[in-house]
Amino acid sequence: MENLALIESFSEFKDEKMIDRVTLMAILEDVLRTALKRKYGEDDNFDIIINPDKGDLEIWRNRVVVADDEVEDDNSEISLTEARKIEPDYEVGEDVAEEVKLVQLGRRAILALRQNLISKIHEHDNTNIFKQFKDLEGELYSAEVHHIRHRAIILLDDEGNEIILPKDRQIPSDFFRKGENVRGVIESVEMRGTKPNIVLSRTSPKFLEKLFEQEIPEVFDGVIQVKAVVREPGEKAKVAVDSYDDRIDPVGACVGVKGSRIHGIVRELGNENIDVINFTNNTQLYIARALSPAKIISMNLDEENKRAEVTLHPDEVSKAIGRRGHNIRLAGKLTGYEIDVIREGAEEDVELTEFSDEIEMWIIEEFKKIGLDTAKSVLEQDVADLIKRTDLEDETIYEVVNILKSEFED
Repeated sequence: MENLALIESFSEFKDEKMIDRVTLMAILEDVLRTALKRKYGEDDNFDIIINPDKGDLEIWRNRVVVADDEVEDDNSEISLTEARKIEPDYEVGEDVAEEVKLVQLGRRAILALRQNLISKIHEHDNTNIFKQFKDLEGELYSAEVHHIRHRAIILLDDEGNEIILPKDRQIPSDFFRKGENVRGVIESVEMRGTKPNIVLSRTSPKFLEKLFEQEIPEVFDGVIQVKAVVREPGEKAKVAVDSYDDRIDPVGACVGVKGSRIHGIVRELGNENIDVINFTNNTQLYIARALSPAKIISMNLDEENKRAEVTLHPDEVSKAIGRRGHNIRLAGKLTGYEIDVIREGAEEDVELTEFSDEIEMWIIEEFKKIGLDTAKSVLEQDVADLIKRTDLEDETIYEVVNILKSEFED
């Protein structure tokens, strides 16, 4: 009865987890052998016969018959007297196969066996889930909001698999309700103990690349290739595209008439501003395109140190830098060059670092983060705009402006 009950409970797991027959038998035999080792010290002389379909389970213990006073190992040897209780015509030296019932293992051992069985099945299930999602790393995936926590959103897919969307992988404007469907890319899959930890990301550049594949047929078909993607999630992104067909305008195909094709992607990303540019191997042209919508006058490249010095008309500088420095930072990430902006006719300008005796370096670095590295570049900006674009206090900005103004007044 114990054998049958174990098989029945195991079959329920088989049907629920869709475990194949070979795996099912291997797991059950492994669990049984563990129980036998605990009871008898070893399991090499046991035969286990399993027929899950019929609910049959047999365990046979094989021992050698020895003289009554020569038994040294109870597990592998049986005395002649004990052997003849099983079959009266046994002789010394013969093999005896004796069936072992689960009940002989003891009640506690049977409970432990069942728990081990459940654990092994879950472990097998988790291993399969890990392999399944490991193959999906970098791919688009969607799941439903199950639980909202302070630092993460817990999602469940159609199979009931748990997926984590951490706070720092969410676009700042993201707001989800329970039951809502969420899209992202599978960023990482790791085993934490025996459970797979699946992380979804909406901030990864790969997410934007995959959205291009899904929403733009030419990208999906491979006619247009996404060469590079850089993002500041929820704010701005730049995507470099190329086409293997000279008859196709890759930027026009991606954007669509009046932005019709890219509009859905922008909406998915919380109205993230997306610049699509034509990729080129011409470094100067690539940097110039990356700085759009600003138009440059000239450029000096230091290819060894990956630096580009770009000269612009004063009224183009703010376009090149962009709101909170997003445009120039992304252009640098896209091209791999550190870009320095020079204003035309700025020969009399002064580098901010020259004021390090009066202005602390960490304050100067804050201005550099938004592309302002000279005195005039700061003075050309509206103070209210500087307050918005930096993390500096109002009083600090006013103090800096006054110091810089005094330089030119003198």
